[in-house]
Amino acid sequence: MRKLAIGMFDSGVGGLTVLKEVKALLPHEHIVYFGDTARLPYGNKSPQTVTRYALESALFLLTKGIKLLVIACNTSSAFALNILQKKLPIPVIGVIDPGAKEAVGHTKNGRIGVIGTKGTIKSTAYERSIKKISPDTAVISRPCPLFVPIVEEGLENDEVAHLMAEKYLHDLRRSDIDVLVMGCTHYPALEKVIKKVMGKGVTIVHTGRETAKEVKNVLEKKGLLNDTAKGSYEYFVTDAPEAFEEIGGRLLGEQLARVKSLKNLDFKDFLLSS
Repeated sequence: MRKLAIGMFDSGVGGLTVLKEVKALLPHEHIVYFGDTARLPYGNKSPQTVTRYALESALFLLTKGIKLLVIACNTSSAFALNILQKKLPIPVIGVIDPGAKEAVGHTKNGRIGVIGTKGTIKSTAYERSIKKISPDTAVISRPCPLFVPIVEEGLENDEVAHLMAEKYLHDLRRSDIDVLVMGCTHYPALEKVIKKVMGKGVTIVHTGRETAKEVKNVLEKKGLLNDTAKGSYEYFVTDAPEAFEEIGGRLLGEQLARVKSLKNLDFKDFLLSS
């Protein structure tokens, strides 16, 4: 069991920021990453559709032999975490609860900001998770829909990134929050500009970093840590592998290898039986 892989999925490349943190913390683990690039983005789709996509992605990864699943997508974590935890025979970790726990641990004035896609913000998943830990904490959420295309176009260091950060974060900056959760896996690429706009008095929470810590904790508790082998990584996408390699390489800071295209994948083969 220790030698089995960690499975990880997202609608596209954003989840690679989570993989990067898991890789840094657990360098001996084998990771299989699945990006559903043919059906992205998930952030503007219904909860039912996102849940179905998440089930299909998880079941595909199960065929690769995995010991733990990471939902490296905030929208999928918001809508599908509970059902995947109930249906799958392995531990399933989302990115929302680890980020919420870290945010509550850092706030001193009980006011936390959350930014994410429209779907994640509309789901109120972060607010519910934060208030479950600390009911009296105020949560101020804002969607930042153009942050994802800015990152995917490689414009995170361009003036357009700063202008959009000013536009999206203006109200949050004036709302007296002292913690801001980056509730989308693309946003770590914009961490520098977000920090600059928010100022030194606001702690920025990187949900991927906290998720990696949770992965390590779960594997340790279950005796599943692989601490002897050399880590290896496989990538599967449902469309546009070249674009995935280009954008993903920027997010990881290294050239991607072993990206396999699954354009003809029939998800019906992986649907859960009733």
